[in-house]
Amino acid sequence: MPFMLSDSISLPGYGKYNQAETVQEQSTSLKKFGIRWLFLFTLIFVVPYEWEWYQRLMESRSFFWYLSSIAGYRPNLIDIQSESGRWGLAGYASWGIAALLSFSGALIWTLIARWLPKPNYSAIYYWTRVLIRYRIALGIIAFGFLKVYPMQMPFPGISNLSTDFGDYNTYKIYWQHIGISTWYQILLGWVEVLAGVLLFFRSTVFLGALLNAGVLFNIAHANFAYDGGVHVYSSFFVLFALILLIPYLIELWKLYVLKQDVTPVEYVPEYKPLFRKFLLSAKIGIVLLFTIVYGALRYQVHYKEGYLKEPITPGLPNAKGLYNVTEFRLNDQVLPYDPQDSVRWQQVMLENWSTLVYKVNKPFSISLVNGTPNEKDIDRTYELAGIGGGKRFLYYTIDSVHQTLTLYDKNKVSDRRNRGRASASTAKKKKQETPLYIWKYERPNADRLILSGPFGKKDSIYVVLDRSRDAFALQSYTQ
Repeated sequence: MPFMLSDSISLPGYGKYNQAETVQEQSTSLKKFGIRWLFLFTLIFVVPYEWEWYQRLMESRSFFWYLSSIAGYRPNLIDIQSESGRWGLAGYASWGIAALLSFSGALIWTLIARWLPKPNYSAIYYWTRVLIRYRIALGIIAFGFLKVYPMQMPFPGISNLSTDFGDYNTYKIYWQHIGISTWYQILLGWVEVLAGVLLFFRSTVFLGALLNAGVLFNIAHANFAYDGGVHVYSSFFVLFALILLIPYLIELWKLYVLKQDVTPVEYVPEYKPLFRKFLLSAKIGIVLLFTIVYGALRYQVHYKEGYLKEPITPGLPNAKGLYNVTEFRLNDQVLPYDPQDSVRWQQVMLENWSTLVYKVNKPFSISLVNGTPNEKDIDRTYELAGIGGGKRFLYYTIDSVHQTLTLYDKNKVSDRRNRGRASASTAKKKKQETPLYIWKYERPNADRLILSGPFGKKDSIYVVLDRSRDAFALQSYTQ
């Protein structure tokens, strides 16, 4: 009989569901113990156990964020405060704890099984696989739409393009490569969405699990190589995809390597017609909700509401670019160019949005966050995350009447992010940022910008900036 792909829930040696032999009669105690362990292990990783998660879910400010909380749930039993805990193998400590808890639970279940009603282990295994399938599908679809609308790894701004390669944190190097390849990122997003959709249907589970395992393994080992910090979550999808693939791989091994006849086994629970229609309606609803509806809502959130990693408030009109510091005066004293000077600026970068960056020979702390989107532009730190090289990032507002810029220090905002993320309630109570400087600006011509005003506690500056028109190879982007 030719090999057919099916959503086989039977472990090797299980009989068909429609035959007189039951799974409990055919399976060994070891197989039953394995099903118990897998069921408990899956529950730990699928069902949220943290009360804070339910609080955040109930406080969701819109239907999109409600769906996003469900799809993006990340179980974490323990945090290891070390380099290996953040980027290395210690990050998988929660897996070990979950495995031990599941083993203990399965052992207790085994000891008391003789006094319990005898369960249908085919049904337990079937619904365990259903939980795994839907958990992977929801998570990977949510992951995919971040790339379909390419905001997870945005195209690098002027300040990032002008950063020396050696001043990049490793993860930012990888993210910048993907960010420059916009259509590649979009393609990856659609592949992830497709991989999730395939898992909703029993006839395509094999293809969906295979695609998930391949794509997420690539993401996992890339995060290991570049210290991305998402290796545990991406590995979670790989692990669960492999669990789905094991029965298929065993049958393929028998068919192609051992040259044995293989009869695919499929278990599908039978329900009354009314309940079957209810389950079908629920499935259709979930599929439409987390594909069509979720995709449309994410587009709305990013491109209509402006919830992005990069600021969206327009900067000085037609001022985007890399500027050479032609003249720098401190307290009316001209400071000549000196790459070792810790006061005189070397370069200035202006983005399309309201960020001004100056480079100086002075160390600033490097943000290691991945630039999570925020509601306010000043809190959006992706542009400064993962880079060094003496760059100070300033968010500014424009008073075009008085020709002044009110500037705020984004590096300090990032420092707070590194020390710990505030809770939602704390963030709401946070005081408004205090301006760092208020500078006058002049624009004698399209390529010259003059800034003047206080600098530090007692000093003042006067800076003449001239835009470089041939700064980058990506001219189409920088013009």
